[in-house]
Amino acid sequence: MTAQRTLPAAVLFDLDGTLVDSLPDMLRAMNVFLTALGRRAVGAEEVGRWVGDGAQALVERALAATGGLPATPLKSLTADYIACYRGHAAGETKPYPGVTAVLEQLHAKGHPLAVCTNKPHDLAIEVLQGLGLLPLFQAVLGGDSLPVKKPDPAPLRAALEAMDAAGRRALMVGDTRNDVLAARGAGLPVAVVSFGYGAEDPRTLGGDVLIEDFADLPRLAAAYL
Repeated sequence: MTAQRTLPAAVLFDLDGTLVDSLPDMLRAMNVFLTALGRRAVGAEEVGRWVGDGAQALVERALAATGGLPATPLKSLTADYIACYRGHAAGETKPYPGVTAVLEQLHAKGHPLAVCTNKPHDLAIEVLQGLGLLPLFQAVLGGDSLPVKKPDPAPLRAALEAMDAAGRRALMVGDTRNDVLAARGAGLPVAVVSFGYGAEDPRTLGGDVLIEDFADLPRLAAAYL
């Protein structure tokens, strides 16, 4: 066994719906954005179903549900939504119970930690910084950090490279099918949390481990850590 494989495993995390409950801030930003367009407000359950494929997909789904796509280019509309979100991304966002303690425990044990999210990189940094979690991570990959995003495995591979952890054992932790597919494409095991976002039942996503309480992650995923 190589030296790299005897080192503490790297752990890659999705952000929204996995480490943090960011729905209140995304909902606020979305309704500010939609109100400016003369659209109806949307609810938390709707936004929760639309999260996971990046900001542009979120905006497209919100527009489709509130009257259809306008003539304005979607890229421009996405920038408008992001402007409503930026500066307020950590206002009501909170880590899920157990998250901070588990991250601190893994960090103290020498596990390289990274965030791989489809959220724009600057917003991911804003959230992590606002919650005091950023120093625990060696790498943060956003949905705009590379030409591709999850479910493509490239962000996971890039995160491992950025941490000088390529070749180490590694585990992906997420809440949607995109996380599972990205992990499989990168040849990694994946733990799925049961309390995240998305329209699919997390028990049907095909993860190796199901995490119902984040505090249980080190114990339930011990075989991969």
